[in-house]
Amino acid sequence: MAETHVLFVEDDDVIREATQLALERDGFRVTAMPDGLSGLEAFRSNRPDIALLDVMVPGLDGVSLCRRIRDESTVPVIMLSARADSIDVVLGLEAGADDYVTKPFDGAVLVARIRAVLRRFGHAGGPGGQRDTDGQGESGPLSFGDLEVDTEGMEVRKGGAPVALTPTEMRLLLEFSAAPGTVLSRDRLLERVWDYGWGGDTRVVDVHVQRLRTKIGQDRIETVRGFGYKLKA
Repeated sequence: MAETHVLFVEDDDVIREATQLALERDGFRVTAMPDGLSGLEAFRSNRPDIALLDVMVPGLDGVSLCRRIRDESTVPVIMLSARADSIDVVLGLEAGADDYVTKPFDGAVLVARIRAVLRRFGHAGGPGGQRDTDGQGESGPLSFGDLEVDTEGMEVRKGGAPVALTPTEMRLLLEFSAAPGTVLSRDRLLERVWDYGWGGDTRVVDVHVQRLRTKIGQDRIETVRGFGYKLKA
């Protein structure tokens, strides 16, 4: 099996070198770059399996780099931020990042998050390539008004026109479409979509729901205050 190729963009020499060594010890192949412009060039020339982007890098900051990558690819992106309460976290997620890790981070935690992202990208239906749809043996496209979700072909159409979703957005929509009209809590979505077996930052869910709304219709997913979200049946 080919090594997973990680693009790592970090301007701190010590963090960059130590993290690269740690990832390589875990079996990853790492291309490490010190700034956003060289990171973008490396992305275009190497086409990595996943990108780790520090928010604050010179030349082209991590959020802008994430935006450039997302314009060209659906490759998974994890942002690295120095502060959990930083607005940079939300900006990174809005730019198209799939997850984020707060610095300083434990190497084992970073590897676990990388593997979780890769599992859900490698198997759009979830770890092991199977999805539990709460007993619904749906086959073929599901329709919700002018929204059509093909759960087998992993395609979405709105008013007959294709909708381009990232794998994370697709997984989120699959969770909603498997239980239309049912309120799904943020914690459940973190567990099912992000593969978190532990507590996570619900901002990840909120930003991805908003991104999904902009693509399938703002009124398609309803916020149920204090509980979570539901897809209008």
